Amino acid sequence: MSAKLLSPALRPIYDKVLAGSRVTDDEALALYATHDLNGLGCIANVLRERKNGNVATYIHNQYINYANHCILSCQFCAFGAKKREAHAFEMTIEEIVEKARAGLKHGITEIHMVGGLHPTLKGEWYLELVRALRALDPNFFVKAFTAVEIRHLAFRIFKKSIRETLEMLREAGLCALTGGGAEIFDQPIRDQICRGKENAEEWWEVHRTWHQMGMRSTATMLYGHIETMAQRVDHLRRLRTWQDETGGFTGFVPFAFEAAGARPDSVLTKIRHATAFEELKNLAISRIYLDNFDHITGYWVSLGLPLAQQALNYGVDDLHGTIMEEKIFHMAGATTPQQQSCAALEKAIREAGREPMQRDTWYRHIPSTWQKPGAAPELAVA
Repeated sequence: MSAKLLSPALRPIYDKVLAGSRVTDDEALALYATHDLNGLGCIANVLRERKNGNVATYIHNQYINYANHCILSCQFCAFGAKKREAHAFEMTIEEIVEKARAGLKHGITEIHMVGGLHPTLKGEWYLELVRALRALDPNFFVKAFTAVEIRHLAFRIFKKSIRETLEMLREAGLCALTGGGAEIFDQPIRDQICRGKENAEEWWEVHRTWHQMGMRSTATMLYGHIETMAQRVDHLRRLRTWQDETGGFTGFVPFAFEAAGARPDSVLTKIRHATAFEELKNLAISRIYLDNFDHITGYWVSLGLPLAQQALNYGVDDLHGTIMEEKIFHMAGATTPQQQSCAALEKAIREAGREPMQRDTWYRHIPSTWQKPGAAPELAVA
């Protein structure tokens, strides 16, 4: 799209972004108010191309949810369960390792692993799990645990500080933290949808500590429920401020709320799913506002692969991964596939006019592993 076709309201923001200046909160609200979706894509792609050229990435990974037993009862969550509920499950270390071993034979480079706040698993179980996964291959990335899981492990299980807990997990082989649990940072919203979960500062305390240890993590946002546009901007503002402090976030992964997964007695069951227009708009605004994040991921599990492909024209430069088995969104009612092949992701990227590139957990470009089953990737900084 030619910049000459931008709506008058977007032209000053386009000029500002082109000059390398930072967008303000008020300007971000103006972006949310516009109906000029293609104009947003035009502005977002200035930043995408500036940061990543014409490359779009994906990761050859596997999701594993080790257990869904959880002491919390978040209003939006169909995944968590009490021990006696019919859909409760818990895997053994041996079962998890076997799943990972099977994935390695197909060339995966990362295990992405989260679970509920389990009331009875011992601290040594978590350490042994991470050790066992890393023992499969020294190049294998173990990306695991949300901030609230880390706080649960620190204060309830290990009874140690966050720093000490993270150090034990890193020594066992943990390579990266997941960004889950961020939801929307505004506390009144959290009180309604996830009462009892960590607050924004507590979420950040975990990630800040991890970053100060020289490690990396991702950031997320769950949108499209009862939050306002101002609360979305507040969420983005906190992430941008925190990234200014540590630079430890590798990428940003927003995803839309799935009402089918809300608890039956919750008002959230009446929320309509975000439209494709809204999802592309949110991704484009995220790219424009988060000028200190190198990567914006279009999470195909939430978007569906066709819309994720379209998102590559709205500031997105990453399509996430192969995943192989996703439970959280699908237990919430998502109807997308549970996995994608590397070939399908590369095809989607090429059809969008981008150059596909496999990446590792830290978004570094690596040689393709999926055409050579069992081959360990040789990491190379892009």
